[in-house]
This record gives sequence, C-alpha cells and structure tokens, in this order.
Amino acid sequence: MDDPDVTDTIIRPRRAESASATGERHAAHADASAPPAPAATSVYRLRVGADDPVPLEVPVLVGRDPRAPRVATGARPRLISVPSSRRVVSGTHVEVRQHGVTVVVTDLHSTNGTVVVVPGAAPVRLHPGDSLVVAPGAEIELGDGVRLAVLPVDPAPAASVAAEVGR
Repeated sequence: MDDPDVTDTIIRPRRAESASATGERHAAHADASAPPAPAATSVYRLRVGADDPVPLEVPVLVGRDPRAPRVATGARPRLISVPSSRRVVSGTHVEVRQHGVTVVVTDLHSTNGTVVVVPGAAPVRLHPGDSLVVAPGAEIELGDGVRLAVLPVDPAPAASVAAEVGR
C-alpha cells in the first residue's frame, strides 16, 4: 500500500451472529490438524531480553524511558525500560498488546524504526506508526541489541489449577 494516508492496521470485532450459525460454520471449516485457537481469556506473554516473560493482560510499552499516554484510553499500560547505550531505542519505542486472540505490535513513531521477525518469513521493518499482527514465535528488534519475543499462552496456570482441584 503506497497510500500515505493509511498508517495503521484496523481491527474490528466480528458482527454478532446466532450461536447455531457460528457453530455450524466453524464445524464445517474446522481443520483437524490445526491447533485450537486460544480462548479469549488466554493471555500471551512477552519476553524482553533475558528477563522473565510478562503477561499481555494489559498493553506493554517498551523504550529507554517509556511513558504512558497523557490521555488514557482503556487499561493502564505496563511500562518496561530497556538499556540503549547508543540511544538507538526511542524513549517510548513500541507497544505490544493482545487484542482478542491476536497480538499487535505498533511502532510508536520511533526514530530508528522497529523490525519484526516472524519465523519462516523475511523481516518486516515497521515505519513510524505502523502496526503488525503477529503470532507467538515472532521477535521484535528495537536496536542496540534489544529484542522482544512474543510467547504462547502459558499452560502452567491451567495445569496448577487442575492439580489443585484434583486434590
């Protein structure tokens, strides 16, 4: 798309449908070899460098000195600071948020851009303000050696709850 007025990805919720029509359509198009989609309440995780993963239950803003927007809309974001000795990483460089069963990466008008690496595909350079829907396994490069990794839903909480119930 070469239209300079198009600067973002728009995600719209599906229109409401009757439960029977939705169930029939999903059953008709189900692929037995495809893994099931995570439930809407499942939360993906984000690893920043070698740190422990953080859940994407709220949007995550990453940068040298990230700041939340002055006008809040929705959940208050988690702020994660990363080192950038050469100041390649912008103050508030990128936002990673879970939207339903997808993860959206948005370059927050960073000076040096953001590169998203999806396994098996060529790296994608996000320009200032660009967004991209990614899946677990994607890596996000901010520069200065700072890498983020989108991780799958953590199965451990469900397993620990099942173990507690079985006692």
